[in-house]
Amino acid sequence: VQLVESGGGLVQAGGSLRLSCAASGSISSINAMGWYRQAPGKQRELVAAFTSFTSGDTTNYGDSVKGRFTISRDNAKRTVHLQMNSLKPEDTAVYYCNPDLTVWTGSYYNNNNYWGQGTQVTVSS
Repeated sequence: VQLVESGGGLVQAGGSLRLSCAASGSISSINAMGWYRQAPGKQRELVAAFTSFTSGDTTNYGDSVKGRFTISRDNAKRTVHLQMNSLKPEDTAVYYCNPDLTVWTGSYYNNNNYWGQGTQVTVSS
């Protein structure tokens, strides 16, 4: 399984960024997929996620990003996007893609949770 994250960077407060994460490999299904973040000295926290990726009708957002961030997906491309608007300095963190996948190992199907390598988002005041 490969996860390719993109879109991080440096932006001024009030600005916007769009993160993307594409999953590839021997993936049978994407059960759930979303984004977490971790700031220095803090625990990793949920940003936004599809709890059912196929239907896309159930999403969860962290309280601190509700109304500012929007998660979307392209089912066919196995990609999830995170549109981040009205960014604040406290949004500065490493953002991690986190899919829950069913993969074909060559012998059997296996459910597993994966993490991307992370992409840095820095919001200056």
